[in-house]
Amino acid sequence: MERSSHMNDSSYKVGITKAFPCSYLPNEEERLLIAVDERLQNKDSYSALMTEGFRRSGEQSYRPYCPACEACQSIRILVNEFTPSKSQKRSINRNANFTIKKSEQIRDYYYPLYELYINTFHQDGSMYPANIEQFESFVTSNITTQIFIETWCELDGVNQLICVGVTDVLNNGLSAVYTFYHPDFKSYGLGRFSILTQIDLCRKLGFPYLYLGYQIDDCKKMNYKNTYFPHERFISREWQLVERKSTTGYKNNNHGK
Repeated sequence: MERSSHMNDSSYKVGITKAFPCSYLPNEEERLLIAVDERLQNKDSYSALMTEGFRRSGEQSYRPYCPACEACQSIRILVNEFTPSKSQKRSINRNANFTIKKSEQIRDYYYPLYELYINTFHQDGSMYPANIEQFESFVTSNITTQIFIETWCELDGVNQLICVGVTDVLNNGLSAVYTFYHPDFKSYGLGRFSILTQIDLCRKLGFPYLYLGYQIDDCKKMNYKNTYFPHERFISREWQLVERKSTTGYKNNNHGK
């Protein structure tokens, strides 16, 4: 059973935000635990924090710290044991003609696609309207390196960038940060397909885990994350194995690896 250990060191400096309206659940408030200590601002510490349920936004590593709620559960896919479902196999087959490339640096041609994505799909969110400064601070970080997974489609003899998946490189895996895509290709399920391409990249790099951020069962827009099996959830400071969903619900072995 894998237990939290890094943040048990009381010498590390952390901060706690004031309560503010929850971004995911109505009529709820959230607080965040922020890793502000300079000793935590590096790849090794960030990787350790990820094993303890943290997540990155820009240069900040944080974890939900809500006294009356534990709805946010960090989730990671067990790459070596993962087998695609029937729908995920269909996604792989349907998008087989797309070309997948990867870059280790941000490209100028990413922002127009990001802007189109945000201004089309997220007009009710805090990231609207998109701007270049917000984009760069959101997807990049000096804490660790990023890999940008590009999906290209050939249309009338011209290659078009239709999707970018941003993922952080950790010591024990990759962490899916954000995916944005062209609205005209929404029906291709590129967000879910991006997770499949990151699982494939993990395998090629020899990583055992792909971190997906937080699973929130009562938040419909977050429930795409819990369809990749087997996965583990960070519950009560432990990683607990969740196997494939059956007709009676999730099979939880109540232990981690």
